[in-house]
Amino acid sequence: MSARTAGTFTIAGTEVGRLGFGAMRITGPGVWGFPADRDNARAVIRRAVELGVTFIDTADSYGPEVSEILLAEALAPYDPSIVIATKAGLTRQGPNQWTPVGRPEYLRQQCELSLRRLGVEAIDLFQLHRIDPKVPRDEQFGLLADLLAEGKVKAVGLSQVSVEELDAARSIVEITSVQNLYNLSDRSSEDVLDHSAAHGIGFIPWFPVASGALTSGQQTIEAIAAELGATSAQVALAWLLARSPVMLPIPGTSSVAHVEENCAAGSLELTASHLEALSSLA
Repeated sequence: MSARTAGTFTIAGTEVGRLGFGAMRITGPGVWGFPADRDNARAVIRRAVELGVTFIDTADSYGPEVSEILLAEALAPYDPSIVIATKAGLTRQGPNQWTPVGRPEYLRQQCELSLRRLGVEAIDLFQLHRIDPKVPRDEQFGLLADLLAEGKVKAVGLSQVSVEELDAARSIVEITSVQNLYNLSDRSSEDVLDHSAAHGIGFIPWFPVASGALTSGQQTIEAIAAELGATSAQVALAWLLARSPVMLPIPGTSSVAHVEENCAAGSLELTASHLEALSSLA
């Protein structure tokens, strides 16, 4: 069982496995504060890496700060094969509360703080968590370009953007990845995925199995899972991996058992008829 069987994608010059790990759920309830069991959170991170995960996604707002701190505690000094992506641009006012702030001076500050928490000299992939509608977007994209030119970050990404916004950013700074909501039941970003694939941009689908909600009680998914001796979540992840070679799912969990389940999805082979049936669900 290895996440590496899911294929690879290159980010900032490093080839990573396409099946990654999302580090949001290792924090406390409401993505707020530390988890009750910090040792377990570190064990989850280390188990993901043991199983071949080399792409880990986090954000300064997860906790806030908590996810980055736990990643450093669990993995530093880092294996050079591991790429850690973080994000800035959302602020926190309490559990499950998120407010975008995209002022260039704020984004620069958050980049510097992420560098400190992660304990790295340059961030592998720095993503704008949301475009702040109160700040001219070109100023936000320009700050990303500055950080890239200064060597503070090795690559730049965006989160929850349209095709038009992606192209507007690409006119100012090279974009390596896009992270949008996308899964079997929500394909509202289909055009962004296709556009990303056409330009060799990695597509990171957040909420890839909707915390299990989209696979629970879904007869088509459950039937395919039973046929393959797999779980519904594994089928949902395998479908994402098969959908496009630029797809990099990042299922998150606070459970070692679920990490193992998710990583096993990388070797699940879906037939053409399986893919057709699953694709028709949306």
